[in-house]
Amino acid sequence: MNNDDLYQKGMEVRRTLHGEASFKKSNTVTYGDPLMTNFIKVATTSVFGALWARPGLDLKTRALVVMVSDACTGQEAELHIHMIFALKQGWTEEEITEVLLQLMGYVGAPKIREAMLIAVKVFAEYKASLKAAKKAPKKAAKKVTKKPAKKALK
Repeated sequence: MNNDDLYQKGMEVRRTLHGEASFKKSNTVTYGDPLMTNFIKVATTSVFGALWARPGLDLKTRALVVMVSDACTGQEAELHIHMIFALKQGWTEEEITEVLLQLMGYVGAPKIREAMLIAVKVFAEYKASLKAAKKAPKKAAKKVTKKPAKKALK
């Protein structure tokens, strides 16, 4: 597979993990600067295209593996992102919490304490985003729905 193919695969994976709105926001806000554009092009090809898109593990499992890696290495900014990916791929708050608690005996309480503090924020943000998403279609439907015009009586 050439770099163009890996890049396209990586874009598909990123879009799936983020969701369309988050994907677009990430590309414009976080990766809009030329320096960061270069970073995400390389990451999209070499990480998302070459690793995340490999056969053998589904995206749900890969999201959990990467989240665990972030927690173990103290990568707090990445942990926030990858924890959202894990939730979007179907891991529950309870499962993520258990995974983090399991790691405490192997990587230490301080790292897991920080991971748990991030989890509190991520879980709250994720719940809020789900509530907002549920309300959004209702608001849009209200705007589109118009009462039929009354016919004039003659």
